[in-house]
Amino acid sequence: MTLVVPVTSEGLTSSEVSWFSALCSDDFQFLGVPDGDLRSSWEHCSNIVLKAEEQGFRNILCPSSYQVGQDTLSFVAGCAPITKEINLLAAVRCGEMQPVMLARTVATLDHMLKGRLTINIISSDFPGEKADSSYRYQRSREVIEILRQAWLQDSIMYSGDIYEISEVPSDPAKPYQDGGPLLYFGGYSPDALELCGQYCDVYLMWPETKELLAERMKAVHQVAQRYGRTLDYGLRVHMVVRDTEAEAREYADYLVSKLDDDHGTAIRNRALDSTSLGVAHQSANRDHADQSGYVEPGLWTGVGRARSGCGAALVGSADQILTRIEEYRRMGMRAFIFSGYPHIQEAEYFGRLVMPELKTCSLPHEYGRVPSESPQTALASGVRK
Repeated sequence: MTLVVPVTSEGLTSSEVSWFSALCSDDFQFLGVPDGDLRSSWEHCSNIVLKAEEQGFRNILCPSSYQVGQDTLSFVAGCAPITKEINLLAAVRCGEMQPVMLARTVATLDHMLKGRLTINIISSDFPGEKADSSYRYQRSREVIEILRQAWLQDSIMYSGDIYEISEVPSDPAKPYQDGGPLLYFGGYSPDALELCGQYCDVYLMWPETKELLAERMKAVHQVAQRYGRTLDYGLRVHMVVRDTEAEAREYADYLVSKLDDDHGTAIRNRALDSTSLGVAHQSANRDHADQSGYVEPGLWTGVGRARSGCGAALVGSADQILTRIEEYRRMGMRAFIFSGYPHIQEAEYFGRLVMPELKTCSLPHEYGRVPSESPQTALASGVRK
């Protein structure tokens, strides 16, 4: 399969290969069976980050949810002094924090990480909220527009449907990166595609057949094109890789061998995005899968029986996984966010079997966002006022 749509990093020969830290009660030896040793504690989740960095992953997704776990931005701050190379992809649920204060928080984190911060824009409901989709995406749009003022202008002044901000200086909110952290985004509704096409840098998709993924890419590209923009594309998918395909498939079966489907349904329903269009697409994957849960060769939907959101895994030998990644790259994908169960164990398998064969990069560095010298910002080497 050839390039599906024009991409920002068309000539890039490497990929941003990322892992996932289970901040939101999402680590298991057996899917759907809680294990106290794999709880979403600081100790366990920070160890996932350190293992991912050790294995050569270039970024790590730190998700956001209300279910038992940790606050994302607090966790990212804690990871700053214990990591050296890996970027941190912080999920920001727009509206949780007043936007100007969010801009200052992002700037603080970006300086702590010396430009290793990336942002995953989230537009889901807050706990206890049931808001209309158009309202949630308008809220996210206004938050992004205010962030962009903080990053690109000398002052912030905004009048929108949701936020009214009198003029304030942007110095306290100036990030380490030139132009601010890259914005990653996932969503399938028309409102979601409009927001992503207008403002975001990397469109993230959940696993589906290659034909459906191509359709998603074309749909958001049509929006970006209207704004005179291109995007980069990424895939968030689970991973089961072993020396042979038979071993990988056997382990996939092992993961769900103790799963009670009623409990799996309860796990899916407690997520804040459980009724989203993207989750509905993941459910459709399971409906169209064969008796073993495979919706196409190597793409196993069993994870979605006990997980909302990303609900499928690539299952196979190292050669099969590498072939699939290359197929996705030829389509135009430049960012991959992998994960597996348990997360530390599967990061080690991927690091040993697959990572040595991949050419990796950091997208913020490829975009020229990270300065080579300390920037002229209030939190770095700018004039103190």
